Amino acid sequence: MILVTNHGGKSYALHNGKGILSQKNGMNLYRGCQHGCIYCDSRSVCYNMQHDFEDIEIKENAVELLEEALKRKRRRCMIGMGAMCDPYMPLEMTVQLTLKSLMAIEKYGFGVTLITKSDKILRDIDIIQRINQKSKAVIAMTLTTADEKLCRILEPNVCTTQGRYEVLKEFQRREIPTVVWLTPILPFINDTEENLRRILDMCFDAGVKGIICFSFGVTLREGDREYFYKKLDEHFPGMKEKYIRTFGNSYICNSPNNKKLMDIFVSQCKSHGVMYSPEKIFAYENEFDVSDGQTSIFDTTN
Repeated sequence: MILVTNHGGKSYALHNGKGILSQKNGMNLYRGCQHGCIYCDSRSVCYNMQHDFEDIEIKENAVELLEEALKRKRRRCMIGMGAMCDPYMPLEMTVQLTLKSLMAIEKYGFGVTLITKSDKILRDIDIIQRINQKSKAVIAMTLTTADEKLCRILEPNVCTTQGRYEVLKEFQRREIPTVVWLTPILPFINDTEENLRRILDMCFDAGVKGIICFSFGVTLREGDREYFYKKLDEHFPGMKEKYIRTFGNSYICNSPNNKKLMDIFVSQCKSHGVMYSPEKIFAYENEFDVSDGQTSIFDTTN
């Protein structure tokens, strides 16, 4: 890996990779992220990043590797982007690996699922719309809090929830399907019924296909936990000690309100005809083609 320049006070490095797609046809074009979310699991030591998380590692030959991988595929499928590091961090606007990858996906007739929390995705909405018209595109947007001031603390270097809601509405106008990741919900911080209902109202108004919520809580492990606690000390004095008393070193830290919030979540999704089962949502995202006139398992909402 060669350090080549400085971007926004942090460094980024280029290197040539040997592969691009995972066994499930997912890919991450960047390692590290500039969004600064205080809870990000991708900071965890288990991912073996050999650099500071804010320093971005770029797979320089990613587009060439993707083209070769797509050429070798016997059957077209959905290509996933952004499961670990956001494909629309500020650096993307200069490097354009996500845009170039979308161009390759369109060229070879594949579908795409994109996970982001950035309104920078609107730069590529035209090509995403073309992919959706030719095959299939699904946009997944992360929402955590309806409180704009709190959002600036939790996710400081990316657009707020209101901006993401407007993105969802734009994709709705383009008839491009969307999914929301309602996660994480931080115990004692944004784990309220009011917050849940406000986010759900945004989702329903934007016509999302599904909402993914495994539980109302956050996951913490080595690397992620230390950074999260540091930020709690900065913004929520005394909160770190409350987490330690409540959760110890647990990986899954569920809100005391988890059951109540989950009951509301499931009930509201059912009443609005929105998928809420993670398994069915993932299956929908990965399903490349449902023939016209056939009944799909996704015709029911659960």
